[in-house]
Amino acid sequence: TTCERCTRLRTHCLEIARTKRRAYQDWNYWGRPVPSFGDPDAQLLLIGLAPGAHGANRTGRMFTGDSSGDFLYSALHATGFASQPKAIAPNDGLHLQNCYITAAARCAPPGNKPTREEFNACRPFLARELEILRRVRIVVVLGHFALDAYLTTLLHKNVIKKRSRYPFAHGKMYNLGGGMSQLVCCYHPSRQNTQTGRLTMPMMLRVFRQIRFLIEGVS
Repeated sequence: TTCERCTRLRTHCLEIARTKRRAYQDWNYWGRPVPSFGDPDAQLLLIGLAPGAHGANRTGRMFTGDSSGDFLYSALHATGFASQPKAIAPNDGLHLQNCYITAAARCAPPGNKPTREEFNACRPFLARELEILRRVRIVVVLGHFALDAYLTTLLHKNVIKKRSRYPFAHGKMYNLGGGMSQLVCCYHPSRQNTQTGRLTMPMMLRVFRQIRFLIEGVS
């Protein structure tokens, strides 16, 4: 939570934390890199894009305090991976069950678009998590950026040869072989996707119900 590698991102996070959104004027914004969250013995790992400016950048917990989180945790709760369907603040009682959540970038980016350099600067954190989370069997990437970050990490570890062999498609599953976790692609639960119908709750539930089936088969 003290990383200062990306000047643009740190400046943006602190500016958002200083000016705040009118609805959250009483909040003391987190405004720092957001740590990962969940069960350290999880078999399911979710990789998002980056903290929301007034969500995780405000609350200090992944997918907490915005509509993306409301959508995601509703699906996780319905499929047994989260203790409750809402994520409001770090002290709200939510805990993840056999699930861990991280992101391709740990700081809220302007326009929700980190640069390639910013992704690369954050990648060592993801690489280290993949080493520490030894029980992970399934990795869900939420959107194209998360897929790219994960595949780039595997490429640098010499686990895969080409990223192009794993194109993004919602609900697509890849068996990477060699004892690696299965890879599952899912649209990001951003407002842009959920409000336009690109991602519906039944679509997301199908993904996590399939994952539940796969995990119970390998437990």
